[in-house]
Parts: sequence; C-alpha cells; structure tokens
Amino acid sequence: MDWGRFAEQLASMARDLLAHDSVDATLRRITASATELVDGCDAAGILVLHDSQVETLAPTDELVTDSDRLQQRLGEGPCFDAARTSQGQRVFRIADLTAEQQRWPTYAPQAHKLGIGSMMGFLLFTEREDLGALNFYSRDPGAFTEVSEVAGWLLASHAAVAFSAARTHAQLERALATRHTIGEAMGIVMGSHHLTEDEAFDVLRRYSQANNVKLHEVARRVCEEGTLA
Repeated sequence: MDWGRFAEQLASMARDLLAHDSVDATLRRITASATELVDGCDAAGILVLHDSQVETLAPTDELVTDSDRLQQRLGEGPCFDAARTSQGQRVFRIADLTAEQQRWPTYAPQAHKLGIGSMMGFLLFTEREDLGALNFYSRDPGAFTEVSEVAGWLLASHAAVAFSAARTHAQLERALATRHTIGEAMGIVMGSHHLTEDEAFDVLRRYSQANNVKLHEVARRVCEEGTLA
C-alpha cells in the first residue's frame, strides 16, 4: 500500500463528497471509492437496518444486494450484525468465509455459493448516530489484510461524516419545502375565507386531524387545487 498516494486519493474523495447535492450521489461516491482505494475489494455497498428489514444503498455490484437479501432472509450474517450493533464490535474482517460456519452456520455456505470469498465491514457512525454498515466484498479468500482494514476504516470514517451531513442537508431542504408549501396553503385559505393567519393554520390542522392526512399533504393539495375541499 502506497500510503502517500492513498492519502491524496482519500483527500480528493473527501472534497468530492462535499460537492455532491444529494444523499444518493454521496453514497454512490463512497462505495465507488471503496473499490478504487481498498486493495482486494471487488464490490461494496451500505446496509441499513429498519428493525429487521434490510435496505441496500449504493451497491456497486449485484453480489452486494444478493448478500444483503440473503442475510435478511436468514436473520444472520456479518453485515447484518455490524449494522445492528450499537456497542462493541464496529469492524469485522473475514479472511475466508468458508471458515466461518460456526458464527454464521446458514449464511456462510450460501454466501460462498454466491461467489464471496472474503469480507470486511465497518459500522458508519458519528457521535450522535449509527447510520448503517459499509461493507467490502472480495471473490477471493484472503484478499483483505490488516492494511486493507486500516484503509477501510479511514474510508469509513470519512464516509460516516459525509453521509450524516448529506442526510441532514436533505432533511433541512425537505423541512424548508414543507414550510413553504404550508405557508402558501395558508395564504390561499386566508384569501378564500377571509381568515387570519392563525385561523387559516387552525383550519389546515383540524382538516389534517379529521381526515388522518399529514399536514404537509393537506397543504400540497390546497396549493394544487386552489381550495380546501
């Protein structure tokens, strides 16, 4: 491993991540960087757990999606464990998947049939939240070394910060868009029914509660239809 070149590439990736304008683009750059920067990595993806349901983000190869689906179906596997844990092990490196049948007796042999020889995974986390697991796959046993693990850990550390920042930015944009839509809907109701701002908001709120429709959805309908049915 040429650490000087790796540092330059990692710095370039970090700057790149800040330039992306969506969460999806940020994650695709992260997983692409995994295959570019980490020796032995044939494929990469991010696994996020919603209770026991697996979501695969930015996979670079169908192998990643197949492995995640297999882990969800079986309820076991290294990536599944890494995404689920909030304490203890935040990194795993499996030199040879065929030697791991004691830990994952059902997953290991079936993953080997998919063509997975060795794996690494890193929990993506910041001080405030766990975001999922960044997982690395190789078709060859013994592909990942201690050097690969250090490189993966450095990449995952940058990735966690970028992922968190991109998601926060997206949430703020959605919140601002929702606020704008509600404000526009209030203006329509105020003009149509000669109400004050507080009265118009109360009308939207009561309609939302009575019809079990989210407030921003009520506002969107008012803006599209020009009235409140």
